[in-house]
Amino acid sequence: MSAGVDPAPLAGPVPAGGPGFPEEPVPRHADGHFGTAGVLSHFRGPYAGGPPAGDLEVHVPPIGTFGLRELLRMVVVYVVLVASITRSLAGWLVRPWSRSPSSAASEGAIDAFVRLGPTYVKAGQIVASSPGLFPKPFAVAAQRCLDEVPPFEGKTAREMIRKDLGRPPAQIFKQFDDVPLSAASIGQVHACVLPDGREAVIKLQRPHIRKLMTTDLRIMHRLAKTLERHLQFARNANVTAVVEELYDITFGELNPALEAWRQQRFRDNIGAFGDNRWVTAPEIYWDYCGPHMICMERMSGTPIDDFETIREQGVDGELVMRRGAKTWLEAVVVHGPFHGDMHAGNLWVLDDGRASYLDFGIMGELPPEFRQLIKDLFYTFLFDQDFARIARAYKRLGLIGEDTGTDEEVGLRMRMVIAPMLGTASSMSLGDFIVLALDMMKQYGMTAPKELALFSKQMLYMERYIKGLAPGWQLASDVFLVKNIFPDEAAKKAAELGIVFPD
Repeated sequence: MSAGVDPAPLAGPVPAGGPGFPEEPVPRHADGHFGTAGVLSHFRGPYAGGPPAGDLEVHVPPIGTFGLRELLRMVVVYVVLVASITRSLAGWLVRPWSRSPSSAASEGAIDAFVRLGPTYVKAGQIVASSPGLFPKPFAVAAQRCLDEVPPFEGKTAREMIRKDLGRPPAQIFKQFDDVPLSAASIGQVHACVLPDGREAVIKLQRPHIRKLMTTDLRIMHRLAKTLERHLQFARNANVTAVVEELYDITFGELNPALEAWRQQRFRDNIGAFGDNRWVTAPEIYWDYCGPHMICMERMSGTPIDDFETIREQGVDGELVMRRGAKTWLEAVVVHGPFHGDMHAGNLWVLDDGRASYLDFGIMGELPPEFRQLIKDLFYTFLFDQDFARIARAYKRLGLIGEDTGTDEEVGLRMRMVIAPMLGTASSMSLGDFIVLALDMMKQYGMTAPKELALFSKQMLYMERYIKGLAPGWQLASDVFLVKNIFPDEAAKKAAELGIVFPD
């Protein structure tokens, strides 16, 4: 399989822009085909020196606005939803034995989501990835949103490139494929070959996507409030908060310049300690990037959840997971920005055995005090099991009150529950441990930083892959993961255990 990835941090401040386009006559192709005769060998687009600082800013319009545009679109949404659900239920009446009425209605709703476009497809993806929050038939039907995203035409893709880079693809690339490699809710990926022969991919944002998603999310917000007033499952799922979170995330994803810059930061930080050579992310080719597109290195590999294929390839799945988890944890607690969307399509085992992170549309960065909490957790789990340290951290952050007992008393209670599970292939889940901390914050009326919830979600993703590739490995007790975070302690512990860290 093939796809693009997102790279690393720019060194130093972001430049103010790139050079303008050359004034020489535009090369022509008599037959309209690609070929070196008409390709600019030293093309430099608007982001050749890196994106301007202003292009990295995220502008979020107010969610509560509701005008004529929203009203007209809402009519379309309701008509499509009612028509799709009615059609699906009519089919159920003809063959009632084939499925339940709730399944028929759910499948009709997802038919409508696909027809209504990117915003609703993305909402369906959230439903599919959070099955416990929604009725089972709806969550099952929503699985289609993970791979049923219609692409836009190659002609449209070419025109978008021309607008962003100032020239048509035939004058910039040695080769450009009209048929996308993949299509997602916000954009799609096309293969191309640069003038120097490097294989690359272009990630293009869907046309007019910002305006459409702004309108749709405002409608969803109003609809969510209505559902919560009338349906218990909507109140249980807190669908209004789900829409508001999606709204906040979406406008960061709708900024390709920011995504590319984050990718570059992440990629550059991978080798910060001189190791992690078995983990990577695609290199950004800034000369060919623009306001609505990212050009990057093309990767070939296998999604991390294709466990059978990975085993057939003779890849050491446990080693891949250890290396990938180590790199990601260093991003969280040392570098700051971490990958925040590690579903299987964004984490691959490459053909050369390396692990690669892809798609940096969603990233998180914990505040310093919460980074320290994660460090405290790993230090305690791995080195001294002094759970009083975690109790102090929880109190410092307001996760538990002073009236719960002394640090030692609280720590002892934690130790009694957690310590027996450490170092064993048991059900110990650091992701669940963080989720518990988030629940504790809610009980005390506190609002957790959304980045902490994002961190715990990635841990749960990772633990899912561990079950498939490395069922005997316990993430929370592997000292290799903190080799660069606590170098002296890790080296000492490795010597005591008589183990050698992998490269």
